Amino acid sequence: MSEYRIEKDSLGEVRLPKDALYAAQTQRAVENFPISSLKQYRAFIWGMAIIKRAAAAVNTDLGLFKDHKVNGKSISGNEISQAIMQSADEVIAGRWDDQFVVDPMQAGAGTSHNMNTNEVVANRANQLLGFALDDPKKPVHPNDHVNMAQSTNDTIPTALRLGCLWRLNELTEVLDELGAAFRTKAKEFDGIVKSGRTHLQDAVPVRLGQEFGAYARALERDTDKLVESATGLRRLGIGGTATGTGLNAHPEYHVRMVKKLEEFSGLELETSDDLFESMQSLQDVVHFSGALRTLAQDVTRIANDLRLLASGPSTGLAEITLPAVQPGSSIMPGKVNPSIIEMVNQVMYHVIGNDLAVMMCGQAGQLELNVMMPIMGYNIFQSMDVMINALRVFRVKAVDGIIANKDKAESWLAKNAILVTALNPVIGYENGAKVAKEAMSTGKTIREVVLEHSLLPEADVDRLLDVRRMTDGGILD
Repeated sequence: MSEYRIEKDSLGEVRLPKDALYAAQTQRAVENFPISSLKQYRAFIWGMAIIKRAAAAVNTDLGLFKDHKVNGKSISGNEISQAIMQSADEVIAGRWDDQFVVDPMQAGAGTSHNMNTNEVVANRANQLLGFALDDPKKPVHPNDHVNMAQSTNDTIPTALRLGCLWRLNELTEVLDELGAAFRTKAKEFDGIVKSGRTHLQDAVPVRLGQEFGAYARALERDTDKLVESATGLRRLGIGGTATGTGLNAHPEYHVRMVKKLEEFSGLELETSDDLFESMQSLQDVVHFSGALRTLAQDVTRIANDLRLLASGPSTGLAEITLPAVQPGSSIMPGKVNPSIIEMVNQVMYHVIGNDLAVMMCGQAGQLELNVMMPIMGYNIFQSMDVMINALRVFRVKAVDGIIANKDKAESWLAKNAILVTALNPVIGYENGAKVAKEAMSTGKTIREVVLEHSLLPEADVDRLLDVRRMTDGGILD
């Protein structure tokens, strides 16, 4: 038996795998765009499928599905819509992910991805109605039924928004867990006083717990920015069809679709106050990608700090020890590298690069449509996916297992001539500078130099050089 079947579209016949749920237009896209071997992320597949399900439900409520007769057998419009909804539910559940075969780097706007969805949903619906994939009289049509009242131009931007919102809670939960891990370490390390560093040079004392507490707070603020940036994504332009006019869609379609999508997805969604703007502009997606970029640069900064604090261990700062997860060298026995942190850095750089592509695509929209949506979708969904995975591993395999090296931290602090800063209000900046210079050149402590020059009584020196008190701020007296 043949391993292929023949499907037709407006350009003619196409040969494709016999058991494929997709059809002619998808196969043409596969043949036209053998570019990257990449596949769309589930967020995009889910977003498109839930639109198809909602559209079938809305169009049914509006009485737009017509009855059909096939080989003398009557198939009602309701049976067709029910089959479409059941088929879409299977796609939503991930059952047919392997049928989404179009390269993300495809023709503009995402027509190929939309048709891939339409064809899979239609053919699976036909199977549910008892028709074979190669039956020329199968009743459910990908354009006439599955794509009813829709266009690529309003479904794809809607799917981008839905897909981002679908994974938003997952990302914020991972961030919350990472922030909580840093907060736990901040409490654990609060009693360790160490040398602060500015410009990578010695500075006044801080507590290791204060450093880690700041990391936790930064991540909390990043989470707030992410949630805020997602607000605009909730405004959907579905129902604008090709250009924003809503041609071929029922006048009630837009409002009903947003309500139905909200019901099916469990997401908080809004109608658009201007369908033309929703078709033209992808600023909400660009804004959300920018929040991912902000998070990425902040995580990179924190990761870099951990690499510095763990450097050595014999010739670096070595104020903390990161968990050892694998040997660090193929030539140097015993070497252990900050492997997890290095992975995190690479992922965050990748996210930042993806954001640049999203931003460039966002400004490339022309007149009534932005045709760069397929790669925007791929990049932003990839950014969310790798960030969720990387931040989870960051917490489990690195942050949770960090150990503070109290003796090392305090030994560096003991050599820090900048402790003289605490004496400024009493001996003055000029005298302080002289004391610091002499301490650094002779290797003596600040205490020793101040007492040698009789700048302060011993009791005052000991009180003012209480390093723990310094970390609480204020003027020491």
